[in-house]
Amino acid sequence: MPDNQEKSNGKKKQPNAFLKYSSMATQMAVIIVVFALGGIKLDEYLENEIAYATGGLTILGVILAMYFMIKDLIK
Repeated sequence: MPDNQEKSNGKKKQPNAFLKYSSMATQMAVIIVVFALGGIKLDEYLENEIAYATGGLTILGVILAMYFMIKDLIK
């Protein structure tokens, strides 16, 4: 009997599209929030009046999230 992951024609079963895209959105949100919170903590630690670290790390988080999203879409 074929494995549960395989169809009768031998190809692997693709995951549900909703599950795939919702997990990508969750991954993006987590990356951006973690970088933003890290920037807030860094600005508090450095006692910056203007939130340079928050802005910079948030932008870096968005760039990394986009990178991972594109990498997953190419697969």
